[in-house]
Amino acid sequence: MLNQSPTCSAGDLIIACAAFISHKEVQSTMDISQQLLQYIVSGLSTGAIYALIGLGFAIIYNSTGIINFAQGEFVMLGAVLTLSFISALQLPLLLAVPLAIAATTVIGVIFERLTIRPLKNATPLSLVIITIGVSILLRGIVMLLWGKDTRALPAFSGNDPLSIAGATILPQHLWIFALTGLVIIANKLYFYYSISGKAMRACSFNRRAASLVGIDVKRMVLFSFMISAALGSMAGIIVAPLTMTAYDVGIMLGLKGFCAAIIGGMSSGLGTVIGGLILGTLESLGAGLISSGYKDAIAFIILLLLLFIRPQGLFKKGETERV
Repeated sequence: MLNQSPTCSAGDLIIACAAFISHKEVQSTMDISQQLLQYIVSGLSTGAIYALIGLGFAIIYNSTGIINFAQGEFVMLGAVLTLSFISALQLPLLLAVPLAIAATTVIGVIFERLTIRPLKNATPLSLVIITIGVSILLRGIVMLLWGKDTRALPAFSGNDPLSIAGATILPQHLWIFALTGLVIIANKLYFYYSISGKAMRACSFNRRAASLVGIDVKRMVLFSFMISAALGSMAGIIVAPLTMTAYDVGIMLGLKGFCAAIIGGMSSGLGTVIGGLILGTLESLGAGLISSGYKDAIAFIILLLLLFIRPQGLFKKGETERV
């Protein structure tokens, strides 16, 4: 008696093929969703850095009306000085970070005292050109003292990746989210509940009226440069373990922070933070889904579109002036 091998009918074959295709589609859908989640998490992390830098732009602008294009150099100085304290002075990271922030803040004070305060009745264009000149000067000094090599800060708590809901992130991303959240809370408490913070807000609304009621406007301008320098240096320090640092990293980071501030309507509050997160997320999605070559261009495309369509920003109402 002959052994009969089991036969596969056409219907069984079709069902098997359909099941295989369905499995592949489900797997492909899961892969795409995980990729999107990965891009969004990475974008939010980058956007948090842009938000910190944008807050520095907004604080100086609201206090002085100046767009400080040297803000990116504060970012670079924070990371470079931290590296110097670690390598040259052999200081631990926990001590090098606050010293670098303090040193960058002092540089911000010198910047304001030597270049902004002596000028009286200067036009906004002149002040912008001065900040660009200071930016070039700081970049040149750092290049001469530390060279052109790209360096990385050690991570705050290791490099072992973490998996969260299918997305892989590094512990440094968690530090970025945590420190950015703390800065936002401290910023809110300072500007709404401290005397000097309320005085700075008064200067942002009307400098002349603030001066008439006894507020020292020059001191508030100095405070704004101190806070902006500290914020910029902190942003540079917490992102350096991921992106590394060099004498020229502040250029692009500063411009993207400026873009975040523009999206937020030059607000020193939640608007700029949301603007930074939006910018970082769109940049990450564009780099991942389209091409990484367009990563830097995305920020400037968004900036140009926003300036054409809604120049006051997404989170600021249009202002009218009585003439």
